[in-house]
Order: sequence, then C-alpha cells, then structure tokens
Amino acid sequence: MAFIKPHRLKYVHSYLPKTDNFKILDIGAGSHSPTITKKYYPNCEYSGVDITSNYNNSEDDLKAMDHFYEMDLTKLEFASIPDNYFDVMIMSHVIEHLYNGDLVLKALISKLKPGGIFYIEFPAERSVSLPSKKETLNFFDDDTHVRIYSLKEICNLFLLQNCIIVKAGTVKSWFNIFLMPIKIIWQTITKGYVKGGVFWDWYGFADFVLIRRKT
Repeated sequence: MAFIKPHRLKYVHSYLPKTDNFKILDIGAGSHSPTITKKYYPNCEYSGVDITSNYNNSEDDLKAMDHFYEMDLTKLEFASIPDNYFDVMIMSHVIEHLYNGDLVLKALISKLKPGGIFYIEFPAERSVSLPSKKETLNFFDDDTHVRIYSLKEICNLFLLQNCIIVKAGTVKSWFNIFLMPIKIIWQTITKGYVKGGVFWDWYGFADFVLIRRKT
C-alpha cells in the first residue's frame, strides 16, 4: 500500500506555506522518505538528516535530496544546519531511538523559521502494553528503542521553548483501519506473516505533536 500518503505528510499538509517551493528538513531521512516526499511536493527543497544516507534508501532517494546532513543526533552538533531556514521540519519515529531526544528537539527548534511548523511522531506510552508482533507493535519489539517519551512531556518541552502546540494526540487513520483486512490477507500470502505496522492505527501505537514556532 505504498500509494497511501504517510501520516507525517497528512498532518502537515494544511499548514504548509502557500508557495510550492517551501523548505523541508526531514530528520531521519530513511525508508525512501525523500522520494515519497518529492512525489507529493516535487518543487520543495528537501534536506535530510540521518546517521547514514543509505538506511533503506535507493539511488533515486539519494538523488531526490537537495541537501543531506550526515550526523549522529545524540552529539547535539548541528552547526552545519542553517538557523531560521526551514518552513517545515519532520521527525517521525526517531526520538525513541535517542537517549537524549528531548535535548535534540530543543537544539533543532532554532533551525525552523519563525512561524514554521515541526511535526514529531513517536511510540505512545500505551505501546509498552500492546501485543508483540513482527516488525513492531509493542514498544519493546524493537531493540533499538532506548527511551519512552510521553505526549505530555513533548508538549511541555515545546511550550517552554516559546512554541505553539497546533495539534497533538494519537495517530489514527480510519482509512488504514478500513484497509486492515486486505493488508492482513495480502501480507499473509506474500510474506507469511503480518507486519506490526498494519495494526498501528487500530491500537493507537503512536502519538504526535505538531507545533509552530512563534514569530
């Protein structure tokens, strides 16, 4: 179901600048995110940040990036990324892999233009009690997860950094839930198992926070 627009792009769409050449910083630019983003916003200036450019990315993904910043986020060394530059920043399912994700978020706010938006998505606290599934439904299914963040914690962090909380809550798509039976049958036939991600919307696996930097 690769044609379905990712949650991160659905949630930011209504808040994008009216111009089509806006600047976006994708923090965690793997899993074909450059190509997916350019598919929907071909004229945007896409910059990616990741510890390596090759995390589940193809040559087409690498070509789709206008800029790439290779770095270990936990080191908090962001001088190479311009300040007050980006209209949109996205950080989807990254902070749970960082022991100091709160400090990373605080340090990255300065990269956003005043009035710009920042979307963060992460496993909800409730994910620790969800059933275990291959490719992650329970938080602990992924042994690279190092810290549990709460919705309250992330909202308070941004409020203290002079930001406006535009939206926050549980990530849920009724369309994805409607497609669950089809996905379950298809993946059972083609893979021999059903990926945990198929159930994310049904169980409310992830939370999100969408903020705007004050002008």
